[in-house]
Amino acid sequence: ASLGDVPSEYKHSRAGGWKHTRSYSSHIDADRQLSMNQPLTTPQRSNEPNALRPCRWAYLGRIDYQEAWDIQHALVQARADKRIPDTMLLLEHPPTYTMGRRDKPSNMLLPRKALEALGARVIEVDRGGEITFHGPGQLVGYPIIGLRNWGGPLKYVRALEATLIAVLDTFGIQAGRIEGLTGVWAYDAKIAAIGVRVSRGVTSHGFALNVGTDLGWFRHIVPCGIPDRDVTSMERLLGKTLEMEDVPTVAAEAFGREMGFSMTQVTPEGATGIPMTTPSL
Repeated sequence: ASLGDVPSEYKHSRAGGWKHTRSYSSHIDADRQLSMNQPLTTPQRSNEPNALRPCRWAYLGRIDYQEAWDIQHALVQARADKRIPDTMLLLEHPPTYTMGRRDKPSNMLLPRKALEALGARVIEVDRGGEITFHGPGQLVGYPIIGLRNWGGPLKYVRALEATLIAVLDTFGIQAGRIEGLTGVWAYDAKIAAIGVRVSRGVTSHGFALNVGTDLGWFRHIVPCGIPDRDVTSMERLLGKTLEMEDVPTVAAEAFGREMGFSMTQVTPEGATGIPMTTPSL
């Protein structure tokens, strides 16, 4: 099978490429499992045949991580069954540490109870990658996208990186990739993390962009399992306060350009099927 349409019975191995597996999900592990082998560059957008493929998006405001995860599960099932179109959720979380499937206990520098005592939840999740932090001031994106008629997981991760690089450029921040590492980097520090899951050809989880995140939360972990890299934020680099509400629309538009989608904003209830308060943008 080509990377453009990877059957669910195949998964990616960093050492050996695509291999047959009994699992019926494909996972991309951020930073360690996936090596793109490209230098720090601003990517060129590729032209896709489905130039106006529709995708709806919504900004949900700040919601609990478990609630957002449950919503993702429901949307993935609905998208796989072709009951809904491609959808992207943009939101924030209260303080939460999430541990990916390949995580190591040594990446958590404080005991779980100590992290919880600080006011954070610690949750083991089904995405790729290792431990990271989600919290106020961080824009999280969860695209629920059918990949089989668009492209494979590697191409998708590259599109997420390109989206975030474009968002940062809009705000005057030069960012790019670093060889062998997933995510987006600015001045040798990680400003956006990526960890995705692909199941039945449909994506979940996604990206986390540090807008005005309290970076002190990252001191209690080895972010994404990388001990020798700093973490930064848009506010830290710009030296000024940003309004979170200014970022989601820019992110949705950049995502549409990179994916070749026509983006339509809907209400949170329209995107999730759950009655929710619509945050103001």
